[in-house]
Amino acid sequence: MGVRRRAGLFILQVNPILCDGFGHCGELAPELVKMDEWGYPIINPEPVPFTNTGAHESARYAERGCPRQALRIRKISDK
Repeated sequence: MGVRRRAGLFILQVNPILCDGFGHCGELAPELVKMDEWGYPIINPEPVPFTNTGAHESARYAERGCPRQALRIRKISDK
């Protein structure tokens, strides 16, 4: 069994209605998320390749670590 690599791009999305500004996502995925002055996330809108395993792993940690479950990783079709 070999290692399977995912192709394509992803973005991290936040649901602003669910988000309470705890700031965990900024700590868990600093390359994808910056925090505003009130602690709410500003997500990098640029798609990231799945081959960037560090960013993808950070996004997964942020998604799982959000206490309000306000984050989602969305696959983007590369055109």
